[in-house]
Amino acid sequence: MSRVRIALAQINAMVGDIDGNVRKIEAGLQRARNVGADLVLFPELSVTGYPPEDLLLKPAFLNANVEATRGLANAARGLTAIVGFADFGDDVYNAAAVFHDGRWVHTYHKHYLPNYGVFDEDRYFQGAGQVHVLRRGDLTFGVSICEDIWYPAGPPEAQALQGGARLLVNISASPYHAGKGRSREQMLSTRATDNAAVVVFCNLVGGQDELVFDGGSVIVNERGEVIARGAQFVEDFVVADIDTTAVFRWRLHDPRRRKAVASPLPTVELPMPVTPEPPHRPAISAHLVEPLPDLEEIYSALVLGTRDYVRKNGFQKVVIGLSGGIDSSLVACIAADALGPENVTGVSMPSRYTAEMSNDDAAILARNLGIRYMTIPIEPVFESYLETLARPFAGRERDVTEENIQARIRGNFLMALSNKFGWMVLTTGNKSEMSVGYATLYGDMAGGYAVLKDVLKGLVYDLSRWRNAQGESPVIPERVLTRPPSAELRPDQKDSDSLPPYDVLDPVLKAYVEEDQSPEEIVAALNVPTTVVMRIVRMVDRAEYKRRQAPPGVRITVRAFGKDRRLPITQDFTP
Repeated sequence: MSRVRIALAQINAMVGDIDGNVRKIEAGLQRARNVGADLVLFPELSVTGYPPEDLLLKPAFLNANVEATRGLANAARGLTAIVGFADFGDDVYNAAAVFHDGRWVHTYHKHYLPNYGVFDEDRYFQGAGQVHVLRRGDLTFGVSICEDIWYPAGPPEAQALQGGARLLVNISASPYHAGKGRSREQMLSTRATDNAAVVVFCNLVGGQDELVFDGGSVIVNERGEVIARGAQFVEDFVVADIDTTAVFRWRLHDPRRRKAVASPLPTVELPMPVTPEPPHRPAISAHLVEPLPDLEEIYSALVLGTRDYVRKNGFQKVVIGLSGGIDSSLVACIAADALGPENVTGVSMPSRYTAEMSNDDAAILARNLGIRYMTIPIEPVFESYLETLARPFAGRERDVTEENIQARIRGNFLMALSNKFGWMVLTTGNKSEMSVGYATLYGDMAGGYAVLKDVLKGLVYDLSRWRNAQGESPVIPERVLTRPPSAELRPDQKDSDSLPPYDVLDPVLKAYVEEDQSPEEIVAALNVPTTVVMRIVRMVDRAEYKRRQAPPGVRITVRAFGKDRRLPITQDFTP
């Protein structure tokens, strides 16, 4: 069978929803049969969802996932299918089940267990040692899981050079950050050319807590060219015909193979035929979706992460405090696009310091988006606070305490609406603010999900302008994009009263938080005064206790707050 039809079932699996995930896999198996696929792939740990974390420490969970995987064998009649699950015996393994014509014929265990960034696989899994290839007719292929293909000398190389595999299939749960798709495809292209093999990569899609999986499953030919690609941030089903004789011809020019076959790999034979192949199966055009432009990619990640966090946690509607500023405006846009405007409520909570144009802009935004809008003034409650605290505060000047009281009143109002109506509160703080602690505990930090937690202020503006360029007319009022940002918690307040300008702050934060550069390196690279850099660094370090109490939010960078960056709250290191 020199020509093989491959299907990639890029599904959105939910952690712990074994029955629901199995239903998606069964539907993918049937769809693969319908298109005449020979081989169909599902993502890494697609039975359990990824990452299952400490669910893997529960024997009942492990048993349920293995039983569910076993039950998929019959659904794979007429196909060869590769499905990710958690195997266990003497230990627990990140595994791929290989089904062939209704039988479970082989199990592959992941070799390289990532333990950096957001990954904790060494905590849960044992790495494997044995590598096999599988032969179906005259097609020899190798199976690997995610990290295994990122290493140049990993299992795929052995499968190609020692096992003679012309097809290297990899099932994956590769989390998103901006630009990840490009770097991942470059790596896969390198693996394909280095091993003179077709690389088939099936990736998970969907949001899981702060992680987003972007899909973008691909097939790369032996020349390193992408010949099929799935869509980003949505479920997709990628089908392509592969001519493995092209691999054979290409390999005739590769002398490495003659030296590698001295120690061949064990081979698992898959008897043919599975079902009679149609005598003249018409060729199928490869599914090839173009990657998204940068800003649309990031915006789509924020939409998917928000939608899945809200929906998978059992909520239907959300509520947002609308200040008339840029951050809450962008969060409202993302929420409306993620959940539908009918499921979003924006609440304006003006105080004595709120400018009239802020109220107007919040109302205009809500009308443009078609979301529900309500106004709940905080002034009566704020005045009551001031009166109640007048005696204990006697002799003290007003300061940030009174500012924070306003933020906490607003947080209380939003949480009351959440409790009464079952709405999830989406917070509106961005990464620049969270980095330096420019946020109020139990105030504007109160909520269920922080949509912009990993989005620096400058990018907030870029994404807002991009969103305004979509559709027939802008939804965010132009004044929101041009007026100086302000918390409006005291007269004539501006963010720049408390923080360096964002065009100075953001590059320093990127260098210190995301790249771990020292203050000296930052000063030299950015030409920012030492006093400014040290002030920012001290603010970042002091705010760790706040960030630890913040809700999760969508991860879009290589170093988000949360799983990526785990610094002690109590520490005394001064950079």
